[in-house]
This record gives sequence, structure tokens and C-alpha cells, in this order.
Amino acid sequence: MGIFSSLMGNAGAVDNQKLQAEYGQLLFEAETIEAGFKIFRDTFVFTNKRLILIDKQGLTGSKTQYLSIGYKSISRFSVETAGTFDLDAELKIWISSEQQPSVSRKFNKSVNVYEVQKLLAQHVLK
Repeated sequence: MGIFSSLMGNAGAVDNQKLQAEYGQLLFEAETIEAGFKIFRDTFVFTNKRLILIDKQGLTGSKTQYLSIGYKSISRFSVETAGTFDLDAELKIWISSEQQPSVSRKFNKSVNVYEVQKLLAQHVLK
């Protein structure tokens, strides 16, 4: 993931072993990391049980908020692919009966947005 892309707010994929080392303490015994993405300082992690949004706060990033969203709470989601002039793909997730998307993230070209959609569909559409 390039620094320019990251500064623009586009997520790039993160290796699962790095995610496990950094966020493994958030997981319970039967939970495993399936995929993760990083946007500058913030990260979002798809596990086999939930979506975890990690928000580093403040100038130093020492304060961190962890938001867990169970896949059962996701009512719908959309994926928009990158175009010729629009170089980023976008993911939107609606929680329960919200009218507006609760989560919206952009991905750089290195991320296969179809795989992200497939991963969400696998858990949400059970």
C-alpha cells in the first residue's frame, strides 16, 4: 500500500500474521482472522465471527477505539468497483435498520473488492 493512497483514505490489505500479532488479544478461542485492511492509522479486520473496526485516535494514536459488529447486525452492504478515472473501490455497510451506511471504506487498486464482497456475503447471507 502506497503512502499517498493511504493518506487519501484508501485501504490496502494487511497480512493476517501481522494482524494476529497486533490484534490477537481481541479474539476469543474459536475466532480467527480472515482478512484485514489498513487506512493510514485505522484498521478493519474481518474474522469468522465479526467485523472489528480499529480507530487510532489523537495525535499520537495511543488511544484506540475497537468497535465490534456482529455479522448478524449487518442488514445490507454494497461494493462499488474502481473505474478508469475513479481509482478506488468502495464498501458500504448498513447496520440493522439504519437509513445511511454505518461504515464506509475506500480501497486502493491492490485490493480485490470482489473478495471483500464474497467474504461479507459468506457471513451475512447465512
